[in-house]
Amino acid sequence: MAIKVFPLIAKEEINKKVKELAEKISKDYQKKELVVIGILKGAFVFLADLIRNLKIPVFCDFITVSSYGKATESSGVVKIVADISFPIEDKDVLLVEDIVDTGLTLQYLINHLKAKKPKTIKICALLDKPERHKIEIPIDYLGFKVPNKFVVGYGIDYDERFRHLPYIGYIEIDEEK
Repeated sequence: MAIKVFPLIAKEEINKKVKELAEKISKDYQKKELVVIGILKGAFVFLADLIRNLKIPVFCDFITVSSYGKATESSGVVKIVADISFPIEDKDVLLVEDIVDTGLTLQYLINHLKAKKPKTIKICALLDKPERHKIEIPIDYLGFKVPNKFVVGYGIDYDERFRHLPYIGYIEIDEEK
């Protein structure tokens, strides 16, 4: 099996967009206590760059979910592997996602977090694949819309590979090789 990676979004474009998103979030959450929750593993690079560019203090936590395994298609079954580590009741929450695909993972997480009674929950996603949506989830802060291809890089993986790429690319798999 041979996997080829093709560039989609350059490192410089990502850096510019992350700064724009951080400016908007900083403005929207002035004088508020913001809890930023990264969805692991894919969002960790985006989240790190995002919070370094914020101009407001934030609390930071993570939640780990699984819905892909080693596949290139979501199984549709979302499993929480590790939950957040502190209470979010009456807090403003920003859920940071690497990519919105079907919307099923985000819907599941929003419902899960709403049960913890936050004041607000908003979504910040680096990437969105509108063609794949099964559920429409409002994305409050969006980086880029991408075509219906399996993307990797900037923290996003295929079978734990390609997270290290400083850009977003898409993969094509040749099963013959």
